Amino acid sequence: MKKLISWLETVFAPKLNHFLKRPFIAGVASATQKLLPFILTGCLVFFYNVFRSYFPALPDLSQVSNYSFGLLGLTMSYLVAYQCMEKLDHPRYEVNAGLTAIAVTMMLLFPSFNADGQMVIDFGRLGATGLLNGMVVGIFVSIVFHLYSKLHILENSVSIPDFLIEWVNNIVPIFITLAIVMILVFNLKIDVFQVIINFFMPLQAFGQTYWGMVLLMLIPAICYSMGVSSWAFGAVATPIYLAGMQANLNAVAAGLAPLNIVTNETHYGIALITMGGMGATLGLNFLMLFSKSKKLKSMGKICIGPSIFNINEPIMYSCVVFNPILMLPVWINAFVGPTIIWFVMKLGLLNIPSIQVNVGQVPAPISSVMFTNDWRAIIWYVVLFIVYLAIWYPFFKVYEKQLVKEEAE
Repeated sequence: MKKLISWLETVFAPKLNHFLKRPFIAGVASATQKLLPFILTGCLVFFYNVFRSYFPALPDLSQVSNYSFGLLGLTMSYLVAYQCMEKLDHPRYEVNAGLTAIAVTMMLLFPSFNADGQMVIDFGRLGATGLLNGMVVGIFVSIVFHLYSKLHILENSVSIPDFLIEWVNNIVPIFITLAIVMILVFNLKIDVFQVIINFFMPLQAFGQTYWGMVLLMLIPAICYSMGVSSWAFGAVATPIYLAGMQANLNAVAAGLAPLNIVTNETHYGIALITMGGMGATLGLNFLMLFSKSKKLKSMGKICIGPSIFNINEPIMYSCVVFNPILMLPVWINAFVGPTIIWFVMKLGLLNIPSIQVNVGQVPAPISSVMFTNDWRAIIWYVVLFIVYLAIWYPFFKVYEKQLVKEEAE
């Protein structure tokens, strides 16, 4: 085990961090983070609609959701292109690359035009369904602009005004990008949007399986225990979560039961898998409060507030990250938690969330009951807390013994 931890610390983690800092990877990850306010705005309306169902006199705020959450695909295309240009150190192209990505996204909606010249599009393609499409568009636009920048056209000219050079060096990549997409969509009649969706369909389908659910929690947890933020995996997880929840919302609207377990609400919102934060660190924090080690007891008191709200950066970076003894229970919990919840929901012992609230900082079991609309969530909260506590206990006692000895010396 010591050799494994040493390899993870000295070889794997540095290489992973280096990979995640690559411009296109970092650009997509950064765009996903910046998209969060739009996601939360739409989710706020979904949460509000729960109360509106009991009080119909409340005003209809659906348009707020339509033009925030409902434009995620379009917004994502702009953010990915902009962030990639920033990470590639092309400040002159940031805005125009983002705007070009919006134009490309509109083309890929595969619009039709009626006799009056009005554009007819599927509005649903602009929202969560178009999230993957937005990512691909942003990356494509970024590649075109990046490759063009390497030509350094007119950059050393002394006879042409700087503003004119900048115009030319933006017009050309904009034209090339739009021309390529125009040929594909309007000349060759290829529905590129559907092609992209079909290409990623196996990933979406795998994400809604048991192993998909486990890996979407286990991989970020392993990396988190090595100091790599789970935000880096948002680009992979977010489209799967949003597509799954959108399907649940559609099913409920049609009078059917939600079927997709793998959503942000299940993984994070109900706080049964991430009890105290990723790796279910609330159990660790609870044990620290009664520790014989002065350090652990003090840290337990400091961290318990954030832990209740499922924020565990303080406890992770003070006790767990690259700590061989405490890393392992984080991994075990990231496997056990999703496994229990998967089978509990599959067997109908707990409702699958069908309320979209993309927030993981509401204390459990309050959030557990709210998002599942199921009082049995309290029972499972208690069961899982005991399970997590039992997993943490032996590892915690070993680590505590070490610290007590060090403090005595």
